[in-house]
Amino acid sequence: MIEKLPILSLLVWLPVFGALVIIFGSGQKHKTISHWLALLTAAATFLLSLYALSAFDYSRYYIQFIEDKSWIESLNIRYSLGVDGFSLPLIVLTSLMTLIVIIASWRNLSLRISHYFAAFLMMCGLMNGVFAATDSILFYVFWEAMLVPMFIIIGVWGGANRIYATMKFFIYTFFGSVFLLIALIYLGIKADSFNIFEWHQMPIDLETQKILFWGFLVAFAVKVPMWPVHTWLPDAHVQAPTGGSVILAAIMLKMGTYGFIRFMLPILPDASIDYANMMIVLSLIAVGYIGLVALAQKDMKKLIAYSSIAHMGFVTLGLFISFALIADNHYEAAVMGIQGGLVQMISHGFISGALFLCIGVLYDRMHSREIADYGGVINRMPKFAMFFMIFAMANSGLPGTSGFVGEFLVIIATLKVSFWIALFAGTTLILAAAYTLWMYKRVMFGDVANDNVAALNDIDKREYLVLLILALMVLFFGFYPAPLLEIMQPSVEHLIDCNLVSKLSPEGMCS
Repeated sequence: MIEKLPILSLLVWLPVFGALVIIFGSGQKHKTISHWLALLTAAATFLLSLYALSAFDYSRYYIQFIEDKSWIESLNIRYSLGVDGFSLPLIVLTSLMTLIVIIASWRNLSLRISHYFAAFLMMCGLMNGVFAATDSILFYVFWEAMLVPMFIIIGVWGGANRIYATMKFFIYTFFGSVFLLIALIYLGIKADSFNIFEWHQMPIDLETQKILFWGFLVAFAVKVPMWPVHTWLPDAHVQAPTGGSVILAAIMLKMGTYGFIRFMLPILPDASIDYANMMIVLSLIAVGYIGLVALAQKDMKKLIAYSSIAHMGFVTLGLFISFALIADNHYEAAVMGIQGGLVQMISHGFISGALFLCIGVLYDRMHSREIADYGGVINRMPKFAMFFMIFAMANSGLPGTSGFVGEFLVIIATLKVSFWIALFAGTTLILAAAYTLWMYKRVMFGDVANDNVAALNDIDKREYLVLLILALMVLFFGFYPAPLLEIMQPSVEHLIDCNLVSKLSPEGMCS
């Protein structure tokens, strides 16, 4: 039955259709209907993603649930969808976090709440399209289109400086996307096809690979974001509403590292090997220097925003350390490094999303994100303090949480290349513990700081449900990461095999 069901199209277009119905159908006049329609659409999308996950063949590396139809026939551009072990977990994560955001925002906004929900549903479908697209132009359309709902979310429901943050976010991401489009068009003309997987089999000379590498790097590094093109992220996070921060950290940042996996590593392996050391250095700067920057923050949201940049540095480190491991014939360690990066992507989605939701809980009650305005919150909100502690420990990389698994795998893989690089990456975890636990101590412990804190009420059932779901995910994958590793394993091994094949000659093709 799954083979006949266009499940990927449903995952893309069901939330988009639901958003359009809310905007043009029920709208502001029937808020209750809009709320429930948004919830049911998000829940149906998440259940569809679980259905796809249950029907997915974990033993196969190649694309499954393929949908392929002619779109722009004169240019050989197709409506082509498919998923593998890289993309399907990200689709499930996207669908889950969208559902969580809608539940979490149920009573927290008064301005155009129906349109707020519609924007998140629209963004969910378009982000699923990014992860499912196997035609590069279709990928680019989704890649650009999903910026519009986030642009609106920050610009309409954001903070006092939302216009500045929105424009900075748009300029950075659009600038990078211009280079991405040029690279895609060049490859499409050269191959006479815009199918991403046909490009895996196309020989490309080294100089061209290097030029294309920079085109892809600018676009994907901005999205991660990597140092030094990271400065848009803290502003966007601080000004975005809580739901916007959750999706921005949990999903949108993963699009950059997904781009590395889908485009740069298999299509440009020779250039990626040449630039691997540079990427490793940039990743280490992210996990080290940005960690120090996070330590100096006084705004909780900005602290977690910088924390996200540092944690995503482990993802890029795991991806590009694989080239040094391949060169030294450490095949299993190379697989471990990429798997560690991928697990970190999923784990960071849960942890960062949860932390931004926790900050949102406090902001809804106190209307302040300044650490200095808090103190002794645990005395008034013990249930909330318990959940916040779980996520703070996971952000610090505590064993038994999902935050430990990905970083541990990356560090062990890095150890096969260089003891000193692994030592540096490992010691930066001390920074993560320092800034996260410093924030937690100042906010939660001690005497009640002021009358505003004394008036706080603990989380309600809705907030409890949202935080419980994320806490269970963090603990489950911390103690039992096998399901994630199993679904990724064949795709990771195939990616490593592709990276072993040079693209400098016609014989250098990865099928």
